[in-house]
Amino acid sequence: MPLPLVITIHLDPVLVQLGPIAFRWYGLMYVLGIMAGVWTIRKYANERGIDDDQINTLFWPAAIAGFIGGRLYYVLQQPLEPYLRQPWRIVATWEGGMAFYGCIFGVVLALLVTSWRKKIPIWPVLDAAALLALPAQAVGRIGNIVNGDVIGYPADLPWAFLYTHPATFAPSTTVAYHPAAVYELLGNVVIFAILWPLRHKLRPAGTVFATYLVGYSVAQIIIFVWRLNEVVIWELKQAQVTGIIVAAAGILLALYLRQNAESTDTKAA
Repeated sequence: MPLPLVITIHLDPVLVQLGPIAFRWYGLMYVLGIMAGVWTIRKYANERGIDDDQINTLFWPAAIAGFIGGRLYYVLQQPLEPYLRQPWRIVATWEGGMAFYGCIFGVVLALLVTSWRKKIPIWPVLDAAALLALPAQAVGRIGNIVNGDVIGYPADLPWAFLYTHPATFAPSTTVAYHPAAVYELLGNVVIFAILWPLRHKLRPAGTVFATYLVGYSVAQIIIFVWRLNEVVIWELKQAQVTGIIVAAAGILLALYLRQNAESTDTKAA
């Protein structure tokens, strides 16, 4: 019987089943999210000197690297014995499991390499990528909400989610949980709402990206207080540890960019 004062979700994570092929809400939402992200930043990228051909050149390596990085970073955080015994499970994303920090690392690496090879200025590229990632992930989180694969601790709050469909990844169909995927979605929306109006004001180039790293990492440190994940060190979870490191890197990057810009201005004067 559904618990009182919670939100019941009874959606099948599989949107359409065609024989052995399953089309899932998760995949659909991440495709729609990426499309929304590209649409959002295209004009901004053009204004920063990145034309449509360059966007297309940068997009595919980054998308592939982001997928690989997100999956591998997730797998590396799990007990490795099942994956070593059945290596095909490394790519079994339908079983759940993508780590967004891995996506960030993969995308940044691909953009660095592609920008260097094609002689495209990297800092405007990373600024645009940051603004693409926020709406893309926000829409993608709808897939996590349906999946039940991003949840928090058990809760009896009015906004807690009770997953009653047996095909979801929720540990129990009789326990309600903090809707961590909703917290993640709202975090992306808040960061985007702050960064988008400032996209032309944050200078020098690369500062939007550095600010994104700090903002996203702070959000992860906060959200993971309620997310159902294993503590790894000092009462912190893996994403919180990574968040502290990435936030520090973002601050150092912003300081470096500012100092480098001031040094360039001084020499020009």
